[in-house]
Amino acid sequence: MNLRPTRRLALASLLAATLAPSWAQQGPFRIGLILPMSGPFATTGQQIDAAVRLYMAQNGTTVAGRKIEVVLRDDAGVPDNTRRIAQELIANDKVAVLAGFGLTPLALSVAPLITQSKTPAVVMAAATSSIVESSPYFVRTSVTLAQTASTMAEWASRNGIRSVVTLVSDYGPGIDGEKAFKERFEGKGGKVLESLRVPLRNPDFAPFLQRVRDAKPEAAFLFVPSGAGAALIKQFAERGLDKAGIKLIGDGSVTDDDQLPTMSDATLGAVTAFHYSAAHKSALNQKFVQSFKAANKGLRPNFMAVGGWDGMRVIYKALEASKGEGGDALLAGMRGQSFESPRGPLQIDPATRDVIHNIYIRRVERVGGELYNVEIETFKDVKDPGKSQR
Repeated sequence: MNLRPTRRLALASLLAATLAPSWAQQGPFRIGLILPMSGPFATTGQQIDAAVRLYMAQNGTTVAGRKIEVVLRDDAGVPDNTRRIAQELIANDKVAVLAGFGLTPLALSVAPLITQSKTPAVVMAAATSSIVESSPYFVRTSVTLAQTASTMAEWASRNGIRSVVTLVSDYGPGIDGEKAFKERFEGKGGKVLESLRVPLRNPDFAPFLQRVRDAKPEAAFLFVPSGAGAALIKQFAERGLDKAGIKLIGDGSVTDDDQLPTMSDATLGAVTAFHYSAAHKSALNQKFVQSFKAANKGLRPNFMAVGGWDGMRVIYKALEASKGEGGDALLAGMRGQSFESPRGPLQIDPATRDVIHNIYIRRVERVGGELYNVEIETFKDVKDPGKSQR
């Protein structure tokens, strides 16, 4: 009986030694990039990986005297894989920073590891508000659903919409979006008639969309993860919601730039709130889109790509600020960064380590023969509403 505490202490010491900060060793600065390169969320990984490679091609592979190496690993969107890969990258590959994280459960799975090893981790995709609170070593360059949903609710209220049904994927970001939309919309005098949640994997939208139609709202607020929007909008039209006069509003992932060129005209007029559009009118974004397409056989960059691009920028500039050091020094270099991104102005909040950026209201229009999310209104410097008072 008396040996148990000793054994636990020995095991804890062994784990701590295994996950000891790797940045103390000079040499290559390794970035462990964990992405779903296969499985149902593979497009997320492909977009981020392409943006990371483009950033390095344009900005070099040496920072503060250290050679930058990216170690890419495919977690197939499975949290157990993410956690195992993260431990291997820290212990065996001696990475100084982790990055990627295509979905919320994948990011949350590594929180204890990065905290114990003092390894900064840049969230380039996952969008649940609580992620950065789960470890003091998380930094986000993606977006939160609370940012987009609360902005969409504000716009809907200002534009005369009084009744809505929300339909979201049943996991962290969707639940955040549902809550943020309802709080803002009903706080402005609107009414959410029903809140529907669809299973994340292998969803069948048809019965849920029928419930939306039966409720007869003025609009439906929609959220699904990247890659599922085309199927949702197709079924939205097949169920006749547009013909019933129900407006399609939602988070920008529903009209994802990666899929939008192949979607039908059923998307025309859809209004979404998001932090990025490939049609964003700035010289920096125009250059980004052109370079990305040239490097990837004409593929249009989406919000995942800009999250990866900006994530690399944050890592590079933090490494410059830390003069080649990792750990807490690298993390300190990430806090408070403020710069112009292809999405527009971006800041890493020094207090929360979360992203502050513009949220744009966009409407799907045909431009030059292609469908684009055209920005029609800008809400500036939006914080996550749950953190806005901190």
